Amino acid sequence: MKPSIRLLNHLILAGALSAGVAHAQALPPQVAAQLDKDYPIIEALYQDLHRNPELAFAEHQTAKKLAERVKALGFEVTTGVGGTGVVAILRNGPGPVAMLRTELDALPVLEKTGLPFASTATAKNAAGETVPVMHACGHDVHMAAWYATARLMAENRKLWSGTLMLVGQPAEEPLKGSAAMIKDGLLKRFPKPDYALSMHDEGTLPAGQVGYRAGHFRASADTVTITIHGQGGHGATPHETRDPVVMSARVVMALQTLISRENNPADPVVITVGSIHGGTQANIVPDQVKLQLTVRTFKPEVRKRVLASIVREVEGEAQAAGAPKKPEVEIVPGADSVYNDPELIARAVTAMKGALGEDKVVEMPAKMTSEDFANFGQAGIKSILLHVGAVEPGKLAAARAAGKYPPGTHSPQWAPDFKPTVRSFIAAETAILLDLLKPGQK
Repeated sequence: MKPSIRLLNHLILAGALSAGVAHAQALPPQVAAQLDKDYPIIEALYQDLHRNPELAFAEHQTAKKLAERVKALGFEVTTGVGGTGVVAILRNGPGPVAMLRTELDALPVLEKTGLPFASTATAKNAAGETVPVMHACGHDVHMAAWYATARLMAENRKLWSGTLMLVGQPAEEPLKGSAAMIKDGLLKRFPKPDYALSMHDEGTLPAGQVGYRAGHFRASADTVTITIHGQGGHGATPHETRDPVVMSARVVMALQTLISRENNPADPVVITVGSIHGGTQANIVPDQVKLQLTVRTFKPEVRKRVLASIVREVEGEAQAAGAPKKPEVEIVPGADSVYNDPELIARAVTAMKGALGEDKVVEMPAKMTSEDFANFGQAGIKSILLHVGAVEPGKLAAARAAGKYPPGTHSPQWAPDFKPTVRSFIAAETAILLDLLKPGQK
């Protein structure tokens, strides 16, 4: 019997870690000293980005700020890739191509952090509505660290050899930006990376701690819209109708059975019905109800089966209820699952332990949230996504003791503990890139 993919990943990671920990290297003294010197510049950039957020595919000023800064460092900069994306290339002799990616976009959230540099920005969304805008997912932290790492790498070129590729990606929140950049020739107009790295702030880890996981780490995400047709009528004579509200209720419960009775518990699946709309008032049975679902999985085969089962269950419930018309099921594919290359994770863990310390680098569970960084792995690039704790340790410990969590990402109160968070971002990114671009590698 062949060992499972999960077991193989575990064996690869365990072997690589045991072999590599002894060789973990601290950041070179000049790099660490420069990080201290650069900190005020990085904090100022962060506060500016936080105060002036922009929505997906409208990150014009955000992209301009980053492009101007990295161009001043000597990078070859191209803007407008995939809409508002930025690509910056620094060639530094022979060696591999390593990509560091950050996201540019913010969310339509009204900020309630009380920070002195809180966002009061508004913008028009895709529907033309005026909405508040906030960096409620920490992309401002990501961008500040991205620029800081670019500074460290540009000013310490004697320590590495190869090509550093910086990518400022638009529209991560709607999961469309990386695909737009790839479609616009990101991997053809520019050197195709051998390695891709991205990092994300994390609300379940203390500030300064970095979390990693080999293999499947972030889930795929698909949106399913179901329209159930009935026969409307008077609420006092339900026997003369075919009630789509009742059918919808049965569908909601049946969908959960797909998880509890058809799915292997070892293969996580989430089916959330986030929206149900139907009817106008209490004494009218409507003639249709619309449901909107998000479906999260890790494995392609599980994803395919679950989506097919949703269609089967919906059609079966409608038929059982005598619906006058077959229900409509529209499936809009979202991001694929993020898969962290086990060997690359092992190298990153070793590099980060040297730069941050053994206790600052921890294995963490997979998450059912999604990330379109997955598209780079799907394009054949060895990729890893890491998470950096962003909550003040005392606050996180107190919340956990009370059985709670502090506000996390996408919350209007999301305010990372900036200094320890961004320093860990920068140290981790720089350590990993220096390892991947170590002189003498092919």
